[in-house]
Amino acid sequence: MAPPGASSYLGPRLRRLRRDLGLTQAQMATDLEISPSYIALLERNQRPLTADLLLRLARTYKLDMAQLAADEGPQLAARLQAMLRDPMFADIELPPLEAGDVASNFPAVAEAMLRLHAAYQRDQTALADRAAEGAGAAAEGDDPVAEARRFIGARRNSFPALDDAAERLAEAVASDGGLEQWFRARHQLRVRYLPPDVLMGSLRRYDRHREEVLINDTLDQPSRRFQLALQLVYLAMRRDLDAMVKEVGEASESGRKLIRRTLANYAAAAVLMPYTAFARAVEARAYDVEALARHFGTSFEQTAHRLTTLHKPGHERVPFFFIRVDQAGNVSKRLDGGGFPFARHGGGCPLWSLHSVFTVPGQVVPQWIELPDGARYFSIARTVGAGGGSFGAPQLVRAIALVCAAADAPRLVYARAHPDPGPGGGTPIGVTCRLCHRPLCPARALPPVGRAILSDETHRPGAAYSLADE
Repeated sequence: MAPPGASSYLGPRLRRLRRDLGLTQAQMATDLEISPSYIALLERNQRPLTADLLLRLARTYKLDMAQLAADEGPQLAARLQAMLRDPMFADIELPPLEAGDVASNFPAVAEAMLRLHAAYQRDQTALADRAAEGAGAAAEGDDPVAEARRFIGARRNSFPALDDAAERLAEAVASDGGLEQWFRARHQLRVRYLPPDVLMGSLRRYDRHREEVLINDTLDQPSRRFQLALQLVYLAMRRDLDAMVKEVGEASESGRKLIRRTLANYAAAAVLMPYTAFARAVEARAYDVEALARHFGTSFEQTAHRLTTLHKPGHERVPFFFIRVDQAGNVSKRLDGGGFPFARHGGGCPLWSLHSVFTVPGQVVPQWIELPDGARYFSIARTVGAGGGSFGAPQLVRAIALVCAAADAPRLVYARAHPDPGPGGGTPIGVTCRLCHRPLCPARALPPVGRAILSDETHRPGAAYSLADE
């Protein structure tokens, strides 16, 4: 409560009170025995609300004076600051003091912003729900990620022209003595490794003005080499990338940019792991991903990714399906070079080791799997890390899997230690619960499409649902 004789600027709160009571300025002025113009000045914070007038308000409208005099500014400022921490505002400098000023001096504007943000969050949640249910498939043509996946999938993630150009570039790099020497000799560029705060969070930056390629010094060695190879591709293979993007056909501008970035990443991997040398090494080392990674100085994930690209006519190797998921099951990368029928919508099967390797980080887990139609595959799964590199830096742990047909598995070192159990001996998994009709699956989350659910009044099955015969 304000002490006797004290005064406060409470214009926005007075305006809200008047509107809540359904009064005009003239009506409130009559009730309080003051002029309408004085009410207007009070609401615009051009006059303070005195303790005497505050008492008069409380008596006239039977209000709790403590509640009326309470300062809501800090609470509104805290709500506003929480909203402004949304990642969509990350590139805008918003000092807490400014949020407090807006909340104190323009509470209606602050409240409007909070309502808009709440509506935005509701819409984003609804869109995510529709996409997860597959209802967003009709709009997929406007999804740049879907456009890039279609482009890559139609070519089985194999681009022989890029492989050939990258192999020639790798020879030039080797003759110059390495990536850093290539930049110096061919483009007079110096490579520097700088702290992340200097690079403002970037992993790599090409500074044309200072003639430097700047790399985040917290990256591990495989990631440093990959970023250098990627910048090399953008400088030396620009025409090759342009020619490939011209083949895209109809696509959004964002889709074209994402496809170009995907092709550049492909070419960078091809520079580090040239096709001819890599294809020869995979056979010699029986597709041992870790051994190949150490041989080429790449990461486990980079090497596994490269294994999906070996489809050059006359020089083909085992076709693989590659997938990467996080602990929530979100798919961040999917490449199909082996015809594995992975669902585009809905969650994966929890019986697949891809989803359980988080309990054994860094360990390769082989698994024979069998789909409901009898198709059999061999899978290896392992966790991989991203980020980190310094104390307190966030690190993301994800899981990747490589899958090949059962017939190709004997060529893999992993299958030699885990012999083929034969039909019916692998782990019975489904593409997704909606498409899997195994009635006794203990891991089922949803009933399959087209199957009626039986009543469980007289018995409760071990599975989540009791399904009628087809």
